[in-house]
Amino acid sequence: MLRRIALITLAAGGAVLPLPPPLVERVYSTWLYAAAQPWITRASNAAPVALFDLLVAAVLAAWIVTACRDLARRSTWLRALGAMAARTLVWSSALYLCFLLGWGLNYRRVPLAERLQFDAARVSADAARDLALVAADQLNTLYSPAHAAGQAGGNEEASLAGAFARAQRDLGAARLAAPARPKPTMLNPYLRRAGVAGMTDPFFLETLIAGDLLPFERPFVVAHEWSHLAGIADEGEANFAGWLICLRGAPSERYSGWLFLFGELSRAARDTDRTIVLARLAAGPLDDLRAIARRIQQQVSPRLSAAGWRVYDQYLKANRVEHGAASYAEVVKLVLGVHFEAAWVPQQRTPPR
Repeated sequence: MLRRIALITLAAGGAVLPLPPPLVERVYSTWLYAAAQPWITRASNAAPVALFDLLVAAVLAAWIVTACRDLARRSTWLRALGAMAARTLVWSSALYLCFLLGWGLNYRRVPLAERLQFDAARVSADAARDLALVAADQLNTLYSPAHAAGQAGGNEEASLAGAFARAQRDLGAARLAAPARPKPTMLNPYLRRAGVAGMTDPFFLETLIAGDLLPFERPFVVAHEWSHLAGIADEGEANFAGWLICLRGAPSERYSGWLFLFGELSRAARDTDRTIVLARLAAGPLDDLRAIARRIQQQVSPRLSAAGWRVYDQYLKANRVEHGAASYAEVVKLVLGVHFEAAWVPQQRTPPR
């Protein structure tokens, strides 16, 4: 009983304890986590299936078996329900501590905007319009080579791995995270209906990808999830890092990154500016954007998606992401506000250690 109380107390303390971001950055994110992640991810890469799926199945099966045992052994329903509730609390506390120590503390590290040369005064509607025009030009140029490469096939993991390493160095990483082999998941029906493109397994540090993504969507989604493996937990920051990864890849990866950013910039633009930037886009990239919209319309359940995002919004806020699910769109502020050198290399606020 004392061990259970101690476990629950530790989990509650981990949830509310105010840890200084510089301490988390120095001790956890860039030392402990950065040292452990390559070993854990390489081990999970060797598994033919998603270990996260096995964990979910094992926990659910164990909970059902123990619940049935409670119902059989307890003299009343009330006592059985009390035992189930107590066990659920203990198990949830244990899983939360594993989540926190294995990956979740990255939510509390120093934000990218404080590690890079960032100027909020650079963020404006005019700047968004100008960059959207750059994105449109990039898409027009990359469309043919990107689609030719997609039709020819290739190993996206090998192509993106070098880009992943270069992007991490450009962001000041002293230790490089290992890329994960993108895996399907038994949660794919939910991901598809909820409009979730991918997820990072915080226990085995795997990359899980929805199975219905279009070829020109997939590279950016993989890059985004790999950014999480690099210890970038915030969704807007992972979008920013994923875009940087794609820009360092092959034409198909660069196309995927610019296609994502064009969508974000056009949504953030004024109505008059949106008309201008869409007119700049050639027929090919415009068809790809329409194909993404059709996929979402045909496969995503608005009701399930809204419910899922409400839950995720609360999850992010519980992990001290101030803007919750809206943090995904913070990529526009980062892209516009960060100072870049040539080849989209972000300037560091302090030299990387």
